Amino acid sequence: MSTTPQVPVGVPDGRPGGPPGSLPSPAPADSGPGVDEFAERLFASSLGAIEVFGVYLGDRLGWYRSLATDGPATSSELAARTGTQERYAREWLEGQAVAGILAVVPGRVPSGVPGDDASARRYALPPGPAEVLTDEHSLAYLGPLPRLFAAVGRTFDELLDAYRDGGGVSWGRLGADAREAQADLNRPWFEHELAGALGQVPDLHAILSRPAARVADVGCGAGWSTVALARAYPQARFDGYDVDAPSVDMARANAEAAGVADRVTFRVADAATLTDSIALDAAFAFECTHDMPRPVEVLSAVRRAVVPDGAVVVMDEAVAETFTAPGDEVDRLMYGFSQFVCLPDGLSSSPSVGTGTVMRPATLERYALDAGFERVEVLPIEGFSLFRFYRLHH
Repeated sequence: MSTTPQVPVGVPDGRPGGPPGSLPSPAPADSGPGVDEFAERLFASSLGAIEVFGVYLGDRLGWYRSLATDGPATSSELAARTGTQERYAREWLEGQAVAGILAVVPGRVPSGVPGDDASARRYALPPGPAEVLTDEHSLAYLGPLPRLFAAVGRTFDELLDAYRDGGGVSWGRLGADAREAQADLNRPWFEHELAGALGQVPDLHAILSRPAARVADVGCGAGWSTVALARAYPQARFDGYDVDAPSVDMARANAEAAGVADRVTFRVADAATLTDSIALDAAFAFECTHDMPRPVEVLSAVRRAVVPDGAVVVMDEAVAETFTAPGDEVDRLMYGFSQFVCLPDGLSSSPSVGTGTVMRPATLERYALDAGFERVEVLPIEGFSLFRFYRLHH
């Protein structure tokens, strides 16, 4: 790679033709935001952060769910329903209404009348926000998303240390907020869309439909992907692997509740420990490869375990194929997750390749080829949340 500075045409650079002793001048940053524009942007982002943390309170304290299931409430009624304090509930309700999330029920307290009693005001959760914030089966369900940011907030001192010394912050350090948020956000897509998405690929569907097929779910988390596959392919047996013990406990409970525990087994284990004696018909890695400190080791073990006419599928973030600045909203979101969650998690185990959330297709292809696969194919599955499906051929 050349280290010669590139000087724009017409800019003095200290060589013959420029003023003696002059230094290279930077190109004007015409594409950057102006002072007022960026100030407005940062202010709007701060309002968004306030909204995110307000949603976190309403989610974790059960306030949204109470308004959705039990109907409109005053601050006293909401506090009584949820075992919380009226003064805090009142402040939250007012803030949510001012933000346009909750609606004030008309006719209860005259608006703007001096001396009106704020504690008598009644609030309702409209249908749109209710689905997004409380319907755990809806594809629009985003209520758990603020939990991820709240989880990160608790580790900021550790993150600062990691950024200085090169260490990491493991997934386990983020606690139940992060663990449950990821599981709850992915659940509707796995429940409603996964079987249909995989069914669009005829030979993959045929492999999963084999009598007594054995399938591995690598990095299974809370097991919703495994449960969805077990429901769709009742003749197959499934093994879920995850290094996070609390996630495996959740997965076992979810499989039991779904009635598929007799065909699903979950293990606290690194998939890199898969032995050559295991004969898998298929293996999946849903939204976890970018977190692995040593993905080539895991993919190598998976390749050896899957029979030659089987299938290996990786689902990961649908980021842009190449780095672009400014980038789109998907890349902006994924860089956020990467800086605060996935990269610190990946670097918490040494040695680590330090992939981060923004694993572009070329990066996965390099890992797959290093693991012994022959090629990587992007499957024709579109519109599945923010994910892209890859098939690794061996």
